[in-house]
Amino acid sequence: MATATRSWAPPGPYDLDRTLRVLARGPGDPAFRAAPDGSLWRASRTPAGPGTLCLTVRDGAVHGRAWGPGAAWLLETLPTLLGAEDDPAAFVPRHRLLAEAHRRNPGLRLARTGLVLESLIPSILEQKVTSDEAYRAWRLLLQRFGEPAPGPADGPAARMRVMPDPRTWALIPSWEWHKAGVDAKRSSTILRAVRVAARLEEAAAMDETRAAARLQAVPGIGPWTAAETLQRSNGAADAVTTGDLHLPKIVGYALTGERGTDDAGMLELLAPYTGQRHRACRLILLSGVTPPRRAPRFSVRDFSGI
Repeated sequence: MATATRSWAPPGPYDLDRTLRVLARGPGDPAFRAAPDGSLWRASRTPAGPGTLCLTVRDGAVHGRAWGPGAAWLLETLPTLLGAEDDPAAFVPRHRLLAEAHRRNPGLRLARTGLVLESLIPSILEQKVTSDEAYRAWRLLLQRFGEPAPGPADGPAARMRVMPDPRTWALIPSWEWHKAGVDAKRSSTILRAVRVAARLEEAAAMDETRAAARLQAVPGIGPWTAAETLQRSNGAADAVTTGDLHLPKIVGYALTGERGTDDAGMLELLAPYTGQRHRACRLILLSGVTPPRRAPRFSVRDFSGI
């Protein structure tokens, strides 16, 4: 199988893992693999078709190899994916914790995949459930309805899957959603989204405000889902996630030491970072500062017996 290659040399410090790991949906994501040699592998459905991308860092540059019909598209957009259009210097920390997190993570950039559905569908699966539930659903659906990733048969690609195309998503029977633990509300939202897939993919080239409005025109997609999608598809540095169970409390505790911060309080605390609020949240999460846990984790629900 033919392999296409391209390299990109970042202009400063660069951390491939911290830049791209946010694209993985759990440790068992069939579309994302971290190999023992340090390389990262992604299987994507591009406008040109399925493709697999392998990324390694060597001699101060990121080297990409790609396979499949989507290989040329993946390499053409490689610098953008890796954060070439992102400007970490635009972030000016105004809090000691953020200043320290920014200093400790000089190689962090905001990735931009240019692929909306690839981030939108797993974000819909994550609505109002635990991460483990959503990751399990994504894994089962890709294994059942995705297609084998292009690439060498003796490498990570042999165990990877490309997510289904819009028509395949639309034809998944109700009982298969049920077996994957996806309730009717989330599956219906996905079905509405894939019916207008081409219109949603256009959001990748829009500014953040217009892109969010385009996504939220689909019933069932609100600010939380739109932000989680655009952070990845558009590299949206200001797409702060509201409506999240944990993020406001983490941001509030990290910046004030107080518990119980809500969305309004979080937005007030992040106001000095307007234009870079998502980056501020990423840095806070990377700092590892979180409020002490008072309650047990939510248990994973089992829909199979319902």
